[in-house]
Amino acid sequence: MASLESSRSLLREAELSNPLAAPIECANSAVLAARAGGFQDARFGRALPVVFPSAALTREQRLRQSVLLSLCQSLPQSCLQLEGLSRHQWQRLLLWLDYHGLALYFFDRLSRTQSLDLLPASVKEALDRRLRENSLRTRSLIAESIAIQREFQDAGLRYVLLKGLSLWPSSFSSPELRSQFDLDFLVAEQDLPRAREILARRGYRLYAEAGQSWEFKRNERPHVALDDLYRDTGSWRVELHGEPENARHSLMGGVEWRDLGGFVMPTLSAFDLLLGHGLHAFKHLCAEFCRASHLLEFRQHVIFHRDDHDFWETFDQLASDNPHSALGLGTVTLLIEQVMGDFAPEALTRWTVDPLPASVRLWIQNYGHRAVLTGYPGGKVYLLLQRELEARGIQAGRSLRQSLLPFCLPPPIIRALPGERFSVRLGRYRMQLGLVLSRMCFHVVEGVRFAWELVRWRRQLSRVAR
Repeated sequence: MASLESSRSLLREAELSNPLAAPIECANSAVLAARAGGFQDARFGRALPVVFPSAALTREQRLRQSVLLSLCQSLPQSCLQLEGLSRHQWQRLLLWLDYHGLALYFFDRLSRTQSLDLLPASVKEALDRRLRENSLRTRSLIAESIAIQREFQDAGLRYVLLKGLSLWPSSFSSPELRSQFDLDFLVAEQDLPRAREILARRGYRLYAEAGQSWEFKRNERPHVALDDLYRDTGSWRVELHGEPENARHSLMGGVEWRDLGGFVMPTLSAFDLLLGHGLHAFKHLCAEFCRASHLLEFRQHVIFHRDDHDFWETFDQLASDNPHSALGLGTVTLLIEQVMGDFAPEALTRWTVDPLPASVRLWIQNYGHRAVLTGYPGGKVYLLLQRELEARGIQAGRSLRQSLLPFCLPPPIIRALPGERFSVRLGRYRMQLGLVLSRMCFHVVEGVRFAWELVRWRRQLSRVAR
């Protein structure tokens, strides 16, 4: 009991020391703030827009948002409701944290704020086990990345490490806290054949090819459990992305060599790294399921540079002349501000958030919370945003009809293995059948929901147009 009281005291002290940290949950506070035209942020000298979801959040969604806010700010008072959760509610919350890549960030946050007493012993043990297993997995993944890059460098390939470890320390404090499932490399177009040969020698098999991108897998397993998200199974996925020789803006030209994990490797420049990170988060926002960790890490990336005025001046010069980049960064930034609170400097928002079309702002207001707080496998309300983006020149990979009713089966999770046993083949078939049935159910249920939301959306757009 005393430990819980100490946790409560820590929460209260944290909120008193940082008044911007507490989420607005009281309707009266929301009304007062809206009438005032927004909260004034003394750091940036501008009024912050107050945006709220059109429909009230469910209790489960409010809990998820409280957990998400605890990763961004001082622990909100609403986190005290964690102590009253049932075992079933904890299972659902942990499942959401696992799928969104937030479980270890949350565990680390509670540990740093000495608030682990808010967790039941079983939950604390489960999160501690996840951290131990993911630490081993991350070390193994980094070792595999270094081994591949050593062969790339020995062969004289021109390449750059994308995402992953290159985002440290700007986006997360420790690689062991991050959920990473693949390795990405940008390779000069003429060096791609040799890069593919190197991966083939290391046991990787080609799974997918789209334009200048190739996906490879190694040590695929026909039986995968949710716990395997954190375990070192020896199964890896590598993506190669080719850069054309005549690229208008060559990312290879601004390469920075950094010592990461005890090995010097090429990464993008700080400016290209942030731009690519934001557009990657935007790509996932325009999809069925958007992991909240993508948004959280981009938020931290911006905060990492927030007080560097020279950085933002150069970033503005390099990126602001591309309207598609501005629209993508602005959409992601405004969504994060709505769900997690203000974070971006005016030097970024003036050319990204401020010019956002009214329809995009309306989508964020209505569906932003749902996009971030939903569980796996997500939904199809992103297609409403896709329609508005296409009207402004940003084309999607698939048409609206193809996204609603795809007429092709999903690609195989695991391809046939040479000389595989019957039990392995049966496991592959069972896994693939489960995927097909779950996708069919998803498309039917979410297609109906989309049709209903489309009617509501058109009504709201017509009111805005008046």
